[in-house]
This record gives sequence, structure tokens and C-alpha cells, in this order.
Amino acid sequence: MKIQKEDRIPLLGEPAKFDPTFNGPIKNRGCTDVICCILFIIFFLGMGVVGYWGYKEGDPTVLIYPSDSEGNLCGYGNFVNKPNLFFFDLLKCTNVAQNVAVGCPTTQVCVSKCPDKNWVWVAAAAQDANPLLSTQERRKLKEDMYCTYNITTQVRDEKSIKELVEGGNCASYYVKSDAVVGRCVPSAISTLINSASGLLSDAGNTTLVAADNTTVTGDALSAASKVLAYILNAKEYGEKILADVRASWWMILVGLGISCVIAFIWIIIMRWIAGVIVWFTIFAFIALFSFSTYYTLSRYFEMKNNSSASLNSVTDIEFTTNLDYYWNLSTTWLVFGIISATILGLSILILLFLRNRIRIAIALIKEASRAVGNMMFTLLWPIIPFFLQVVLFGFWGATALYLASSDKKKYASSSGNLTSNVTAADSSNLVTTFAASCAADYTNSTLGQFCGFVGYDVQEYTIYLQFYMLFMLFWVMNFIIALGQLTLAGAFASYYWAFSKPQDIPAFPVTASLWRSLRYHLGSIAFGSLIIAIIQIIRVILEYVDNKLKGSENQVAKFFLKCLKCCFWCLEKFMKFLNKNAYILIAVYGKNFCTSAKNAFFLIMRNIVRVVVIDKVADFLLLIAKLVVVAATTILAFFFFSGQVPIQVINGYVPSLHYYLIPVMIISLGSYVIAAAFFSVYGMGVDTLFLCFLEDCERHDGSAEKPYYMNKDLMGILGKKNKLESTEGDKKGKKG
Repeated sequence: MKIQKEDRIPLLGEPAKFDPTFNGPIKNRGCTDVICCILFIIFFLGMGVVGYWGYKEGDPTVLIYPSDSEGNLCGYGNFVNKPNLFFFDLLKCTNVAQNVAVGCPTTQVCVSKCPDKNWVWVAAAAQDANPLLSTQERRKLKEDMYCTYNITTQVRDEKSIKELVEGGNCASYYVKSDAVVGRCVPSAISTLINSASGLLSDAGNTTLVAADNTTVTGDALSAASKVLAYILNAKEYGEKILADVRASWWMILVGLGISCVIAFIWIIIMRWIAGVIVWFTIFAFIALFSFSTYYTLSRYFEMKNNSSASLNSVTDIEFTTNLDYYWNLSTTWLVFGIISATILGLSILILLFLRNRIRIAIALIKEASRAVGNMMFTLLWPIIPFFLQVVLFGFWGATALYLASSDKKKYASSSGNLTSNVTAADSSNLVTTFAASCAADYTNSTLGQFCGFVGYDVQEYTIYLQFYMLFMLFWVMNFIIALGQLTLAGAFASYYWAFSKPQDIPAFPVTASLWRSLRYHLGSIAFGSLIIAIIQIIRVILEYVDNKLKGSENQVAKFFLKCLKCCFWCLEKFMKFLNKNAYILIAVYGKNFCTSAKNAFFLIMRNIVRVVVIDKVADFLLLIAKLVVVAATTILAFFFFSGQVPIQVINGYVPSLHYYLIPVMIISLGSYVIAAAFFSVYGMGVDTLFLCFLEDCERHDGSAEKPYYMNKDLMGILGKKNKLESTEGDKKGKKG
């Protein structure tokens, strides 16, 4: 159908005018959106400043290694031989005092190994009270105790077990424990009740008792260590999973390589099978609903003739949870029949009125396959943005760790009269002095049972810095994505606007497009990515507020919050779509972001039906392509690692694994990432060629002066052709 100028709606802008000098992405262009470029550079340098400050002030080791009551790191520095943290009273971890904001308010010390048996102070104290016990026997009895660092051998000899425990210098009890992420926790929750109930002293029927004379039960220990026990199980599974990955790593790489080959082959053959896939799916869809309509209406008339299944009115229907009741109603099948017939009718109408547009979509998809075949480097291009994204995530993650470890150490006593804050970087002397004074007062009843280091006090400014880094993560991430889109758009536009393909395709189109993007359009990339980043950070804030309101009963606030979340989700999707099309026009014409976005929007609105059809058909084909790559790779991996390959030689390479599905899942996930990377290039090619096609329809009319650049398939679908074939001299003159 020929596009007539008088049919245009003025509000949607003027169609593109013919330009005899235009033959693809213009080379004479200037820098666009310079202010945004400068702003991005300033904020990007700010990331570096924050990263340097975090590196200078923070110390991630405090996040990796557990800290004792004096702020020492177990397994690090002077305590390298004591990697495990021991809790004097694990029950206190679930009963944090009001004045202690962070940490577990019980004495904690670094130990070389966790307890390998159960012990209770009451039983040992009863033996220690025996006046007939020798010094050596008393000393041996006290060897099982876990005490603070200031309790030397001399102090142990001078004080009784009762004095050491009641003074808070030694643990009153412990159970057999395992090291979980550097912390001593009971071996397993499933055995805690039995372990606790079996802790009877040899001196009598005495159960496990804490220093404050409260009875320690299995349920209490279970509650205190439940989370850590989950970590213990996760650690066990994690070790097995890591072992499986080590044993099968090269096979995983082979599987990912196979997925690359399958994706590449699929893109190449797409030019021949795209039409078959689309038309087969459309006709299968129509056939399915034709049968559905026939079957449901047949069932309706059959049951209508059966008086027991027929109802006089809708009010006769009963509401029940028994689904068989509804299946035996003729009304149910009538509803299904109406729905099926409606969908069938709409599908046939859409096919009749949009068949040419569907053919255009298929032709453009085939053309994108040819473009990729002529510019093979486009398939390798995703490696560059992926590498930049990995570097960005690495820098952001490292900075987040350093910022999180730049907080101040917090000390507290249960009475609240002893607190201090000191930065992690300058705390070596103060930690020793403060902790020593705190430890010396353990016997002072005014301080209660706990005094010392309890954790790190989060500083307000670090929260703002983390928020800034999160915003910059979104901005730079979208910047990298936009750079990739702009580069690919320039390359595919060079292909489309080559009059004689492949002879007129410029050399190194991807490299040339990347140079234009970096040289002229960093500001436009920064502008578009900034819009997306602002929307994404607003969505994060809304998610945070929604999480805070989970316990609220204000239903009105929750409703408006849900509406806001939905609106911003839609806005993000729309802006990503508009940005991508704006980058295509920037790559072609070299104009600024706002002008390109406006022109792209009007161009799309002038051809909205074509856009919808092309977009949906392309999305469907790309989805099929991804599913084919992932399914094929996953099936091959499953049969290989499960040892079900019928070739004995191949089965000989199958390793012995704890969970053979682990490498299968890794390969499946990796193949999806690879397929998404390959077909993102393909999708960008379809979008670019489509906008160029729309511009081609508006600029040219097929005459000798204004010939079409589209291929003959597209011209045939539109019923158009170039009326006079240009001579070689005409083409050269056009290019000039």
C-alpha cells in the first residue's frame, strides 16, 4: 500500500524528505548533548573518588572474618591460628539487650578449634570443690574450659571454676559444635534436644545450666542457632556443588561452546526458515482454536439435549469446589465455545487484514540474517559490552564491600555505661586499651554479664555513598548497553543504505560505527541512560517503601504504592523502547537525543500497525530461537552427565558427581545468556532495518531519481519496484 502524503496526520510530524546526497549514516556530524557528557564524566569520576575513599577507609577483612568481644579478627593477624569464634552463651544471641544495637551480647573469643564434646560447669564445679583433689587434677579439670584471654594459667590455678564462671571469665557450658563460616555452632539442630537432655553431671542429677542459673534446653539452643544451622547445611551442599564444578569445568565450557555453535547456525538458517516458523505457528494456532470451537460447541449441544445436564438459567448454577460439577454442565461448554469462537474469529480477521505486514516482518527478519552474515563481527560485538559490564560489577561490588567495612566499631555493656566509637582504620591502640579496661571489669557486678565489642555502627554518610554507587551502577550499566545499541545500529544502517549489497557495504562497519559513537555521541548516550537510571532508582525506592509497608494495615497507601510500581515499570519499558529507536536515528543522522527521540516517536506513530506486527513477530521468532538453543544444549548436557548417551566412548568421559544436574543447570543458564547475547544483536538488526525501511518508504518512490534501497522481496510484498534501473554512473553519482 503506497504511503500518501495527504494521509498523514500533522500532529505526528512530517514524513522524511528526499535527500539526493543521503546514502547511509552521515559522516559529517558534530558532538551532541555535550552538557550531559560533561555531567556523566563528573559523576563517573565521583565513582572513582568514592571507590578510593572506601579503599582508604574500609577493610573488607572485618566482613570476612568474625570479630571477638575485643574487636580482634579470628583467623587474621595475631589470631591467624585461632580461626573460629566461640560464644560463651549462645542463648544471648536471641535475647539482645535494649542498649546493644548490633551483635550478640555475650562474651566471644577466638579459638583454635570448636568444642568436640558437651560440657557443663555445675558438674565440673562439684568436682573442683572436692578438697582432696590435687593441683594437677584441678588444672586438668579446668583445661576443658573456654575463657577470656586475660585468664592465664596462674589465674586458673588461683580461682575456682565457680568463680571463673560466675565472674564472666569462662563459659558456663558448651555443646559439641562445628565451625560454620568461622563461628562455633551446635553440630546439628536435629540432635540438639537429645544433646541437651543428656548433659547430666557425674556428681548428680544436674541439667545444663547457664551462668545466670537458667536451664538450657534443646529448644532454646535450636532457636539460638537455627539460622547458623541452615548455613551449615548450605555449606555442606556448597562444598559438594563446588566439587562437582571442579570435576566438570571443562565439560561445562564445551557445552557452552556447543550453545554458541547452535546459536550461530540458527541465525544463519533463519533467512530460510523464518517464514516457515511464523506461518506454521499462525496456522497451527488457527487450527487449534478451530478444533477447540468445534469440540466445545459439540459438547454443549450434546449435553443440552441431556435434561440432567441442562440448566434453565445461570441462577440455577451452584457454587462448589468440586470441578466435576462444572464439567458436567452444558453452560460451561457454551462459555468455552464462545471464548474459542471469539479468539478464532479475531485471529482470522487479523490474518486477513495484516497478512502483508506479517510478510514484511518475515522479510525484514530474513534481511537481518543476511546482514549478520555479511558483518560477522557483529556476533562478536556482545563480548565487549559484556566485559565492560563485568568490570563495572567488579568495581561496584568491591567498592560496596569497602564502604560497608568503613563503619565504626561499636562497644557496649549491658548496663549501658560503657560505649565507644572508633574507626576501623585507626583502632589498633584504642581497641587494646578499651577492651582491656572492659575485660578488667568483667567481675564488676555493675557492668552485668557482657562488656566489649558488639559490632559495627553504620554511619549515615556511608548509606548515602552506597545509594550514590547504586545509582551510578544503573547509569553506567545503561550507558554500556546504549553504547552497544548505538554501535550496532550504525553498522546495520550502513548495511541497509548500501545500494548494491554487499559491494557497497563500507569496510569495518562495526568499528566505524563505534568510532562515531565515541567521538560524537557520548553525551546522547549519557542522556538516554540517565533517564533509565532515574526510573530504575525510583523503582528501587518504591520497592524499599513497599517492603517497609508490609506490616502496615494502611490499604490505601499500599494500593497507591502498587499503582506507582506498575506505572514506573511501564514507563521503564516504554523509555527503553523509545531510547533504542532514538539511538538508531542518532546512528544514522547524528542529531541530539531529544530530536532523535522525537523523530523516532513520530516515525513509529505514523506506522504504528507495522511497528506492532514487526515487534511481536520478531519477539516471537527470537523467543523460539532462544528456546531452541537452550533446549538443545540442555538436552545434550542432561544425556551426557546422566550417562545415557548410547555411545560407550563418550560415556567414558562422564565424571563421578554428587549432583549431575548441577553442571546441566550451569550449562542451561550459560546457554541462555549466550543465546540472549547472540539474538540481542539479531534483534537490534531487525529494529534498525525496520526503521530504515520506514524511512526508505517515506523518502523514495522507486523512480530513477529516488530509487528504493530495500531488497526485492520487500518491494514485491509492497507491490513496488524501482521503475528504472540505475546505471553504474547514476549509482556513483548518487553516492557522491
